[in-house]
Amino acid sequence: MSPRRNRVKGAGSSGRNTGGDEDRSRYGGWQSIESWQGEEWCVRHVAGAAAEGKTYRCPGCDQLIISGVPHVVAWPEHAGVDDRRHWHKACWNAKDRRTARVQRSRNAPRR
Repeated sequence: MSPRRNRVKGAGSSGRNTGGDEDRSRYGGWQSIESWQGEEWCVRHVAGAAAEGKTYRCPGCDQLIISGVPHVVAWPEHAGVDDRRHWHKACWNAKDRRTARVQRSRNAPRR
C-alpha cells in the first residue's frame, strides 16, 4: 500500500493562505487566517523537520509536543509573540468539540 499524500487546501477552504514562499521554506508548512471564538487567528503549520530543538505543551490535550513532530502554531491576529501556542494538529482541528478540562486532585471523586 502506498503512503497517504497530504493535499494542499483548495480555493474552497475556510482559511485563506497568507504565507509566501519564504514562510513555506522557513517553517516547512503554510500560514492561514482562521476564525475561532469570534476572533481572527493566525495559524502556521510547522513541518516535523522544522520543529527541531524544543518541546512544547499542547493547550488542547495538555500533553507534550516533542521535537520533530509536525504541529500547528496559533495566535490571535492582533496579539504579540507571547500569545503564540503550539497545538497538535488533531487538537487544533478538534478545539470546538472539546469541553473545559476539570482539574481534580488525585484523590477527588470522579462522579
